[in-house]
Amino acid sequence: MISGQLKDMSSWVLYLDQAPLPVLRRTVAELAQFRKDEDNLNGRDLAKAILHDPLMTLKVLRYLQSHHSRSQNNEITTIARAVMMLGTTRFFTHFTRQPLIEDMLAEHPEALQGAMQVISRAHHAALYAQDWSMVRHDMESDEVAIAALLHDMAEILVWCFAPQLMLEIRQKMQADHTLRSADAQQQVLGFRLLDLQLALTAEWHLPQLLQTLMDDQHADHARTRNAVLAVALARHSASSWHNAALPDDYLAIQNLLHLSPEETMQRIHRITLNAAQEWQWYGVPPAAAWLPQLPDA
Repeated sequence: MISGQLKDMSSWVLYLDQAPLPVLRRTVAELAQFRKDEDNLNGRDLAKAILHDPLMTLKVLRYLQSHHSRSQNNEITTIARAVMMLGTTRFFTHFTRQPLIEDMLAEHPEALQGAMQVISRAHHAALYAQDWSMVRHDMESDEVAIAALLHDMAEILVWCFAPQLMLEIRQKMQADHTLRSADAQQQVLGFRLLDLQLALTAEWHLPQLLQTLMDDQHADHARTRNAVLAVALARHSASSWHNAALPDDYLAIQNLLHLSPEETMQRIHRITLNAAQEWQWYGVPPAAAWLPQLPDA
């Protein structure tokens, strides 16, 4: 864990490139259960478990990128394909022993809750992104879902490795409700988390397609806009369905999907409730907990 502030973003990239990334305790437990019956394991079930955990998803993609064979012409951009490419025996051999987020932040309960809130939000965004991709008849909806899942990975990593700095950012924003999150990050860290994110995806040579889908600057492309809007909606609804940014989100989603306002809200609420069914992975209240605040809920 980082004891003091690193001098610049390059130092952060170097540090995080070498650091063993932690995963959720629930992820380790799920993988252990799968390994007990490896001979009958369904690869899609394994992929689904991995996709609950942004950092586990990241680790699998990083491993595959750094161990790809010369004969591998196409980048692997989904976890289902990654598991198939690795094979279950090789997968379990490499990923059996993992550091845990809960252990790293055991002495920082407030930061642990902060990290879990972002991870829960990321999973929620991934479900939105995949659903909307299917509405748009995107043949590779898993790619867009992974882009949404990993969109805020830098925020998760800083919660894990520098919890005091993330708490300081939160305190600044609570003290000044007009302060933008990017500005608070710049004040405390010396850079925006989005910039760290882009630097890490480049350093780790994540598939170029995923880098593009995770980059807000490419939001003029429909698939990237799908992921960006999913992340925005999950973020804005995380603590209240009365967030002032939500009406603009709804309108942008309607335009993306070419649906009526009623159809759009029905899909949003259905996915929100689906995400809530898996809240125990993260142990924090899901966005659906706030739905009763709405007049028509």
